[in-house]
Amino acid sequence: MTIPLDGPPPGRTRPAEREELALPGVLLGGAAVVGVFALLTAALGAVPAGDRGLPDYATWLAAVPDGLAARVQWVLGDITEPQFYKSWVASLGLLVGGAVGWWAHRTRKRWAGEPIAYGSGLWPWMLGAAGLSLVLSNLAVGDRLAEGWQPTFVPFVCVAPAVVLVYGRGWSTLVTGAVLGVVTTPLAMVLIAHVTGPLELPAVVANTASMSIGTAAVFLLCRLLPWMRLPVAEPDSQVETEAAERRVPTVLGDAVWTVRRVVTDFTETQFWANEWASLGLIAGAVVTTLLNPDLGSYGSGLLPRIMLAQALTSAVGVVLWRHLYRGGGWAPTYISVVSVAPATVLAHGDSPLALVLGAVAGAVLCPLVARPVSRALPEDFHPFIGNTVAMAVVTSLVVPTVGLLV
Repeated sequence: MTIPLDGPPPGRTRPAEREELALPGVLLGGAAVVGVFALLTAALGAVPAGDRGLPDYATWLAAVPDGLAARVQWVLGDITEPQFYKSWVASLGLLVGGAVGWWAHRTRKRWAGEPIAYGSGLWPWMLGAAGLSLVLSNLAVGDRLAEGWQPTFVPFVCVAPAVVLVYGRGWSTLVTGAVLGVVTTPLAMVLIAHVTGPLELPAVVANTASMSIGTAAVFLLCRLLPWMRLPVAEPDSQVETEAAERRVPTVLGDAVWTVRRVVTDFTETQFWANEWASLGLIAGAVVTTLLNPDLGSYGSGLLPRIMLAQALTSAVGVVLWRHLYRGGGWAPTYISVVSVAPATVLAHGDSPLALVLGAVAGAVLCPLVARPVSRALPEDFHPFIGNTVAMAVVTSLVVPTVGLLV
């Protein structure tokens, strides 16, 4: 199975062709979406702290070891922890938005947005595998939650969905990916305890490194499992039939596309990459802040600023790497959205300079690291491994460097 570096991810059907995006329209769209997030950040920043229906993060975490409801909420919160939100309300928004995107695509609605899960038709299987792996992760290390936060979320966004995307649908694939994916959680715990912790690096460095190492090991193991067989690749002629329409570039069209692309980046890490899923996620994050600003993002009160940094880093990335989207192509502009940009905000608090530096540096550097690594991977490895390598490497460089400048 050949995976083109600049083309759609595995399983993605090629969308309508587009000429290279012109700079004026992309800049207009990027400025518009960042402006909206800036206004949203300012509005949410004015929300007074306090419990209006949800406990603060510390209270919630303390209740998790012994409370069934709190434990279930924790597992749900794991679904949006890759975005640094850690909110079960945001997770419910993501799940509802994902279901809407899936249904709209299945019923061919004009407003369906980007086909969820890259148009592979595998979204239910990916969700099932990732969800099962998440539950198993919590069962495996849940007793450690009495000691504080643990990276129970890690399997949801690496091994399980990647295995389904590469090997296709089927219960054996679902269960294999889910079970083998659990190894990433204890690996992350070891890296936090012995590498990133002593070096005073953000935990996301260990989490993403465990995703890279664990996923690579699982794909190697899958070669030895007799029931794991790569599907026969669909002939290019069948895929290309969906590219009959050629869109004529305009400033407004490029601006609208850019807004949609930035929004889509918010759920690329779950391999969903759909506007409705992202809007559900963002709506859930807003509701979380309104109900208690001290719940999301580990009780830091920085959730609105994290969202702004994510919009900014995605917009900058789309502007810089827009040529890779030509003709239905793709670029890893989401990488910094779930690593460098939010990690910089968490590390350096309310500093506007840190927010901008982290967002811009992540947008510039992450694809530079990810693309060569993805190019070097074997054909039966999902290329997202290059993206998680970039997350770990660039975050470990940028966050301390920004600390020297602010």
